[in-house]
Amino acid sequence: MNAVAIEIRGLRKSFGTTTVLDGVDLHVQQGHIVALLGSNGAGKTTTVNICSTLLKPDAGEVLVAGHDVLRAGDQVRRSISLTGQFAAVDGMLTGRENLVLIARLRDQKDPAGIARLLLERFGLTDAADRRADTYSGGMTRRLDIAMSLVGNPSVIFLDEPTTGLDPEGRLEVWATVKELAAAGATVLLTTQYLDEAEQLADRIAILHGGRIIAEGTLAELKALFPPAQVEYVEKQPSLEEIFLAIIGKKEAA
Repeated sequence: MNAVAIEIRGLRKSFGTTTVLDGVDLHVQQGHIVALLGSNGAGKTTTVNICSTLLKPDAGEVLVAGHDVLRAGDQVRRSISLTGQFAAVDGMLTGRENLVLIARLRDQKDPAGIARLLLERFGLTDAADRRADTYSGGMTRRLDIAMSLVGNPSVIFLDEPTTGLDPEGRLEVWATVKELAAAGATVLLTTQYLDEAEQLADRIAILHGGRIIAEGTLAELKALFPPAQVEYVEKQPSLEEIFLAIIGKKEAA
């Protein structure tokens, strides 16, 4: 069995008189992608912010990469990366310059070499010396994730990473997340998109009313409901499928 990379027990957090987290329990095994689902205001971002030491919990215990977020915050920060809902990319700098800057801030030995490798890994070499504000949404998000990987963190938090992206951009980010997990990283992903969770997650946790009310693989969650009634219908392509097919034909022409 894989080691536990993220362990959350009895997590509680309130803002004034509003209770956001009311006893959250969640375990994420090393090398797995876990999707944390919930409606707006359910506490997904609050959970991620506590796990990444940006917020202090009111009660409970959170261990990340074996380190307590309250007692060993420095060790937690050395072990993780966090990509928020809005890209932390400096549009005035090139993609390469963004990566070199982060590598220097993190006191890495070879900033230029690290930047080169990450640009190659994320398919950004051809755009490396363009200003980042000329990038598409998907490219910007890939650069943002690449920047968060400087220093080789073992645990990655992605807080709604595809918010505002077009279908092509979402697929680019999905491919990137799958590559991260294949390389052995642990990913906790928050999302409101159910298809995103289906595509990416090894396990899915549903946060509602301040607690995890269901958790398991997609198959396990489906088993909670009665068997679906079988009907024979003509399946029509979704708008997303139509859009991507048309774009693909245009590019190939």
